[in-house]
Amino acid sequence: MPKTEKEKPVADSVVLVSGGLDSAVTAAIAARLGHPAFLHVNYGQRTEARELAAFDALTGRYKIKNRLIADIAYLSDIGGSALTDRKIDVPKGDVGRKDIPPTYVPFRNANLLSIAISWAEALGAKAVFIGAVEEDSSGYPDCRREFFDAFEKAVALGTKPGAGISIITPLIHMRKSEIIKKGVELAAPMELTWSCYKDSDMACGNCDSCLLRLRGFKEAGITDPLEYKK
Repeated sequence: MPKTEKEKPVADSVVLVSGGLDSAVTAAIAARLGHPAFLHVNYGQRTEARELAAFDALTGRYKIKNRLIADIAYLSDIGGSALTDRKIDVPKGDVGRKDIPPTYVPFRNANLLSIAISWAEALGAKAVFIGAVEEDSSGYPDCRREFFDAFEKAVALGTKPGAGISIITPLIHMRKSEIIKKGVELAAPMELTWSCYKDSDMACGNCDSCLLRLRGFKEAGITDPLEYKK
C-alpha cells in the first residue's frame, strides 16, 4: 500500500520521480516553478531497489517532505516486459531501433499517471509532471504527447469539478543532450540518478537506456558522473 508522511506541506504539483536522469531534470524544473510533491512507484522492475535509492537521494537533495512511494507489483505479475519478467532478457541496446523494444512495460505510464492524478486531486495540486521524452526515448507508445493529451481529457472527465489538473511534460520534445544541458543549467544532481535497465551495482553500459544516456552526455560534451561496466 502507498505510504506517505503524516504531516503534508502544501504542494502545487506532483512530480513522478523514477530516479532516472529525465525525472531528475523534470523535478528540478518543477522545484524552480513551485512547491512539488515527489511520487515514486515500484512496479517490480529489475532495478527497483536501486531506483528507490536514487529517489530517496533526490528527495533528500531537494528537501522534499511531501513524498509518497506506491507499490504496484501487479505489473510484474502481468509481465510482458523485460523490465518486469525475468524470463525475458534485456536486449542489447540499439538507439536506432524503430520497433517497440521488449523493455516496454504494457501501459505503464497510464498506471503511474493514475496514481499521480489521484494524489494531486487529494492535495489540491493543479499539475502532474512527468519526464517523458518522444524523440530520444526507446519508442514507447505511452511516451508520446498525444497520449498525454488524451489522458488529460480523461482526467478532466474523471476528477471533481474545478480540479483542473494538467499533465506537464517539459522534456517531451528534447534530445537527451539537451536534457543534460538543462540539468546542468538547473544544477540538477545527475550524479544521484540511475538509468540502467539491467543492473543495480554498476550500470551495464549496453542496454537502450545506458546507450541513450552515454550518447547524450557525449553530444553535450559533459562527463557522465556514473561508472559503467562497458
